Amino acid sequence: MTGTGASGGPGSAGARAAVEWLASAAPDPDVCRREWERSPLGTALLPAGRRWDVLIVPGWLGHPALDVLQRLVERPGPVLRGFGGERTGFFVPVGTAARWVGTGTRAAGRGAWIAVPHPGRVVGAARWLVVPDGSGTLTDPALLELALHEAAGRIAEGGGGGRA
Repeated sequence: MTGTGASGGPGSAGARAAVEWLASAAPDPDVCRREWERSPLGTALLPAGRRWDVLIVPGWLGHPALDVLQRLVERPGPVLRGFGGERTGFFVPVGTAARWVGTGTRAAGRGAWIAVPHPGRVVGAARWLVVPDGSGTLTDPALLELALHEAAGRIAEGGGGGRA
């Protein structure tokens, strides 16, 4: 189910809804849209802590956790793969970053900025594993914690897996 969400090209209705939802987090949504259009990397910096927080885990744990999460819920919130797969970012409700405690997890909340790729394109080092659907769906932190624990347990037992 990887890559689920706003399907189609940059002009699809799903991609447009995702663009509008993500841009709504920017201080100036028009500037955000222009940045996506003009940047050769196809990314824009968006502030965490306005519409969502992001929990960032190592890729070796994030990919198996996403597999578990996709078995628990029909559609998790947006998930980013960044920097050659070294990190995975789960979009969670605002305030989660301030409360989250987890070894090896980075929490991006109010005051942090996230490099976010255009939801209708694959460009550069960051890409969507689960594209925003434009509705504001976010990953439930309790379910994410469960998925991370289950994935870590499987990895410890030698049955981790995950995506390349």
